Amino acid sequence: MNVSRSFVSRAGHWWAVALLACAIASPVEAQVATITALFKPDSAHPHLNKFTNTTAPSGYCQSHAQQCESDDLFSLQVPVQFHSRAPILANHPSQRQGAMLKAPANWRDLTVINEATGDPQMVRIRIAGIGSRAVTDDVKELVGGAENYQIAHNRLWGSSWVYAPRPCDFTGSGFYSTNFYEFFWKTPMVGACAKQAKYDVPWLRFDYLDFAYELETPNPLNMSSGHYTGSLTYTIGPNGDFDFGDVLIPTDSVLTLNFNLDVQHTLKVDIPPGGEKVQLVPAGGWKSWLQAGRKPVRLFRDQTFHISASSRFKMYYECQAWVTLDCTIKDALGRRQVELQVFVSLPNGLTDPSGQPVRHKRLKAGPEGAQIFQPGFYVDRAPGVLHFEVPKDEVEWMLQQPNVASPYTGSVTVIWDSEI
Repeated sequence: MNVSRSFVSRAGHWWAVALLACAIASPVEAQVATITALFKPDSAHPHLNKFTNTTAPSGYCQSHAQQCESDDLFSLQVPVQFHSRAPILANHPSQRQGAMLKAPANWRDLTVINEATGDPQMVRIRIAGIGSRAVTDDVKELVGGAENYQIAHNRLWGSSWVYAPRPCDFTGSGFYSTNFYEFFWKTPMVGACAKQAKYDVPWLRFDYLDFAYELETPNPLNMSSGHYTGSLTYTIGPNGDFDFGDVLIPTDSVLTLNFNLDVQHTLKVDIPPGGEKVQLVPAGGWKSWLQAGRKPVRLFRDQTFHISASSRFKMYYECQAWVTLDCTIKDALGRRQVELQVFVSLPNGLTDPSGQPVRHKRLKAGPEGAQIFQPGFYVDRAPGVLHFEVPKDEVEWMLQQPNVASPYTGSVTVIWDSEI
């Protein structure tokens, strides 16, 4: 009897001088940024079943990689500028009349769709940090003189840009020169983080939008192989998702994040050399029957295989000939045939849909009777067993003519398929 197999295998300084009248752009365009992530099982870390963020970092996490790694943050920088449409007055009573930043720090859900299968999956994202470069006139001149530029910046805004106003959090990052200060703040919750000017500021510009994000991806073991895409759009501007108050107006009013998730599952089955030929024998061999006349109870053979799997898969078999739900094997003349049953035992980490271990699970013929199994973690070349058996009542029927000897043969194709 032949057993074959099939399988599917499916992260300098510069200064600007401008007139207020020409510094304001109309916020009609949209910025687009792309976030990419990959799942590909790693035999060196089989229990690490999560996506790897493959997005090229820009902005804060590009220059502060170690800090972002420890906080599990990623950042992107987009060329959205914010220009003041009016002077910022000293000690302005409303935080919306000064340098204010409010990020969409709450979790947002979006659906990504498998382009081939239509399989929908949920992704969550939150904006976990925000920053920019605040540019204005020479700050010593604005405050009427100071010992150095660090003191001048602090006097102008009441404190250093490094120290984030609540509810934003300190990151320890900051860089300044004569007329600008680069900063970045964490955003643990939704809320306006505002600086009050202590002196009149004739104009202010934020040179870019720098944001960090946290990403929650689905369990890749529950996803189909393939490419998943989706998008999420944020508004930018007064009272938008990214809100910089009423004075600072963005050059773009929309930020769209495109998500590309790539799932590269492994399903591989290896059968040892010679394992494609299975000989069914009774327990202890044929000696008891030939020498003592003791009829065998059943005929069987266990065949070991090795499986690597990181996704759901189904198993079934196809027959050269069959009766009801099982294959049959026939005698040499093709006059007599008996049913052959096929079972499977899978290694730890692979279960049935109810989460139960797979021990001597009966398989069925044909794809319509396929059994589905799923991994709890990436199983890498672990041993499983195919059990082939002619049951007791069929063996008794085979032996009704004890003086007639004939070999029984047949072919079974066992299929492991990742296409669910």
